[in-house]
Formats: sequence, structure tokens, C-alpha cells
Amino acid sequence: MPGFDALLPRPVRVTPADGDCVWPVPVRFATDPELGTEAYRLEITPGGVSVHAGGRPGAFYAEQTLRQLRGPHAFRAAAIHSGPSILPCGTVEDAPRFGWRGCLLDVARNFRTKAEVLRFVDLLAAHKLNVLHLHLTDDQGWRLEVPEFPRLTEVGAWRRGSMVGRHDGPERDGRPHGGFYTGDDLSEIVAYASERFVTVVPEVDIPGHSRAAIAAYPALGGDPAARPEVWTSWGVSEGVLDPSESTVDFYRTVFGHLLDIFPSPVIGIGGDEVPGVTEEHHGLTRRIAEFLCERGRRAYGWDELLDSALPLGEGTIIGSWRGESAGIEAALAGHEVVMCPEQYVYLDHRQAAGPGEPIPVGYLRTLEDVYRYEPVPQGLPAEARPRVLGAQAQLWTEHLDSVRRVDYAAFPRLAAFAEVVWSEREPREVAEFVHRLREHHLPRLDALGVEYRPLDGPLPWQTRPGVPGRPR
Repeated sequence: MPGFDALLPRPVRVTPADGDCVWPVPVRFATDPELGTEAYRLEITPGGVSVHAGGRPGAFYAEQTLRQLRGPHAFRAAAIHSGPSILPCGTVEDAPRFGWRGCLLDVARNFRTKAEVLRFVDLLAAHKLNVLHLHLTDDQGWRLEVPEFPRLTEVGAWRRGSMVGRHDGPERDGRPHGGFYTGDDLSEIVAYASERFVTVVPEVDIPGHSRAAIAAYPALGGDPAARPEVWTSWGVSEGVLDPSESTVDFYRTVFGHLLDIFPSPVIGIGGDEVPGVTEEHHGLTRRIAEFLCERGRRAYGWDELLDSALPLGEGTIIGSWRGESAGIEAALAGHEVVMCPEQYVYLDHRQAAGPGEPIPVGYLRTLEDVYRYEPVPQGLPAEARPRVLGAQAQLWTEHLDSVRRVDYAAFPRLAAFAEVVWSEREPREVAEFVHRLREHHLPRLDALGVEYRPLDGPLPWQTRPGVPGRPR
């Protein structure tokens, strides 16, 4: 049978022992205050399993490791395995490298049902990822019910069609698209994720990417008589919030409602891709950041926030998406940073250069490229490196219009990313990882029902012949 080396991520401290453990056996849990909250020590003997964890998250991650060791059948929704499972004996000592191990899921461009989001939480937890960044609003849709402003979902939650692929022409599919979450839906997602030690970080994007909100309440765009529609295109809309006092009051109400639902200490406020941005627009995001700070939370904004002469709101975290330089700048200035550069960890970007890749957009980033990614930039001085909280993969869904397409874009690259943010930098051998993935982890994904991209290329039904992309 395979040993620890074949079955577990790298690098994990493993001390093999003689003998095998025939599962099921008793599992004993104990708290070890000398371990970090997410750390654990797993001791497997012929007589049973002992888990020593620094906290409940560590115990949960130890359980995920036991699932890995038991075999792919342990990842199925119901028991189908007959007979015992054989586990190698020994000790596993494990702890994450980063405290922020995240993935953004964009539910604004293409809505994902509550059930699909819950499934995605399960997939994150199985890979020991601990942040789900939920992108709830954009030009193409508003997904958050706000009782004080019902038109946000009555109008802003649906559009009359969608651009087909990525092009500069007028072609649309003519199919209405929409959906939103009630407050109870979101509370359920939060509670479900919390049980799996995943923090849900909600994002309401301001002052750009706001066309859906402006379609619902045109005064937000500065012209109450305007009649804009929820956008049916992809890209960056000219719909930008008017940075007036009434807009600030409107979004204080929106974010106040958000705080009632989401206990996350971090709340996303956007700040990216604002056409014709002014210091008044930056002032709007700063005031919302201050609003969050006054209520004991921290703002998370994209790295365009650094382009303003205005100081950032206290405690604001920067998501460095346009590359690594913004993350370096922010960390040197004393801000905490989450690294999410599009050149490396945008999982909606194409996975191969060949013609079979469905709707090829963005940079070419293979599985191997993702596994080679190093979240701490080389140019960052040692004293600033602790300000890198971790990293986050991004799943923007302009071209991911079903859960099957999300699976295809995310996996197995998200498995590679999960190992990058959990494990120490060295050693990281690509060929060895791909072998482990092929032999042991892809069967786990099969058991979970994940329609990942095969290592040798897409299956026929995973292609999108004739649908244009925009590769970079």
C-alpha cells in the first residue's frame, strides 16, 4: 500500500512506524496548547489514532488528513467500501504556512445557487482552504437582498441576456439570467462554512462595477432620470457611483445589513477598475472603510486603493491583484496584504494554449504554473514579509456559466494552490506533485463528483467550439 509520502501534501513532517492500522479504529482527540490553532499531530498505531490539535480547526484538518489516508472512497457521500481500510502507521505533524488561504467565487456575473455554494464550501474545506471571498455585486448582477432597498434584487438581480464569449460585437444569448440570496440563505451559508472552519468574506463592490445597483436606483449614478439596464456585457462598465452624501448613506445601510449577516472580521469593499476615478470616489470607499472600522471590522479592498493620495481606512487589507508590486508597496507602507495576482492565480484564465480550451481568456496558467507560485514576493524585505497574510485564488465567472464550468476552471489547479498556501516553500517538485495528483488526488475528486479538467486536456463536452475568448 502507498505510504505517507504518496498520499499527503508536501512538505509534511512524517515519522513512519512499523505495522499497519486497520480502519475503523478508535480516534482520540486531545488539545495541545503548544500547537497553533490550525496545527495538529496525528499518531497512527495498530491500536488506534490519536489527534493532538491546537484548536478545533486543527482537529478538523487532522480529520481531512485521515480521509486522504483512508482512500478515495472516504470522499463519497455514502459508504460504498466493503471491508477495512489500511492506514500506514506513524506520526504526522502538520501546520499551515499562511493564515489566509482563500478562494474568491464570483456569483455576480453568473449566479450560483445556495446549494452550489454549499458544495463549493465543502470542496474548499477538503483542501484545507479557510476563506471563501464571495463577490456578491457587480455590473451584471446584484445578489444580496437588502430589505430597505427592494429594487436591488427586483431589478438588479437579473439581466435580459449575456454576451456570448468575449468579443467586441453585439452578439448576446437572449436568455434572461438572475438570482439572489435572501438573508436566511446567506446566514445558512455562513453557518455551514463556519462548521468547516471557512470564513465567508462578503464583497459589495464600490464605486465601480456598480451598474446593477444604478439600474435599480439611478440616483446612485448621479442622474435620477436615467434608465440604465443591468449590463449584458463583460469587462468594465462606465456605471460608476456618484460620490455624494446620499450615496454614502445608501451604502452605509447596505453594509450595515451585511454586518448583521456576516460575522467575518473582514468585509470586501472593492475599489477596483473605476473609469474616470477621482479623489471623491476614493473618498467614498474610505468613508465606507471607516464605517466598517467603527463597527469593529476591517475593509478588504483591491490594490487601486493605493492609487489615492488619501490615507487608507484603519486596518484596511489590500488584495494585490494587478501583480506583485502593489503588494510590495502596501506591505512596505505597513498594510497587511493578500496576494492574488492575476498573472498567477486567476483560475478563470486559460489552462492551455491549444484550440480545445473553452473560451480562452487571460494569461496562460497551467497546473504546473500554479504549483510553482510563491506568495511572498522575492522583492519584499524580510521585515515586511509577516504582513503577507496569505494568498487567494480567483474564480471570476463571466465565462463560467454553470457549476460544471466552475469545476473545470478550478480543479485540479485549486488543489495545487491549496498545497502552495498550506505548505512551506521548499521542497516543491512539480513532477512529484503531478504524480501524486494523478495517482491519488484525482480519484478523490472523482469520488466527490468534481468535473475537473483532465491532465491531458478537456473532454469533448468540456469544450466550447466557436465561442470566442480573449487570450493575453
